[in-house]
Amino acid sequence: MSLESDTYKTIEIAKGDVLFKEKGSKFIGYAFPITSEDEAKIYIDELKKKHHSARHWCYAWQIGVEDVQYRANDDGEPNNSAGQPIYGQILSKEVTNILVVVVRYFGGTKLGVGGLITAYKTSAKMILDEVDIVEKTIDVFFQLIFEYADMNKVMRIVKEQNLDLIEQKMALNCDFLIAVRKKNAQKVKDLILDLRCVKLKEVTP
Repeated sequence: MSLESDTYKTIEIAKGDVLFKEKGSKFIGYAFPITSEDEAKIYIDELKKKHHSARHWCYAWQIGVEDVQYRANDDGEPNNSAGQPIYGQILSKEVTNILVVVVRYFGGTKLGVGGLITAYKTSAKMILDEVDIVEKTIDVFFQLIFEYADMNKVMRIVKEQNLDLIEQKMALNCDFLIAVRKKNAQKVKDLILDLRCVKLKEVTP
C-alpha cells in the first residue's frame, strides 16, 4: 500500500474461533472483510450475541487504501492493552479492509497490562496467520458513452488493454463501466479519448 504501489492486501473470507488460553482466560480471535464502519458494527454485534457471557469484545479495524481509516477499541480493558496490540498485527500483516475481534472470557486471574498486551497480540496474530490474504489492484473506474457504430473501436481497446468490463447498458446509445488498474489509467484514458467518439467520465461505482 505504498505510494509507489497500486496494489493492496486484504481478505475475502471471514475466519474465526481461533482459541488462545492464558491463566484460565480464553481469547477467541475473529477476522472479517469489511469496507465500512457500519459493517464492522454488525459483525461486532453478532459476536456479542454469540458470546453473550464473555467479558470483553476488543477489536481493531482498518478500511481504505489511499485514504486509510482505522479504529482500535479496548472495550473496558486497560488503555491500549487490547485494541492497539490487535491493530499492530493488522499493520504487521499490511492488510486493509479488515476487522479483527478478540473475545475474552475472564478466567479469574488478572493478567496485568503486560499480560493483556501479549494475549491480545498473540490472539490477533493467530487469527491473521489463519486467514487467506489476497493481493488486489487499486482500480480506477471510467464510464464510457458512445454510439453503437463505434462499438468495435471501443471493444478493441477493452480487449487489447485487458480491461474489466463491469457493466454495459444498451439503450439509445452504449453505456459501459470499465475498471482500469491505477497505473494504467492515464494510458487507457488517452487511448479512449483519442477515438474522439466517446464521452469519458471517471466515476465511483
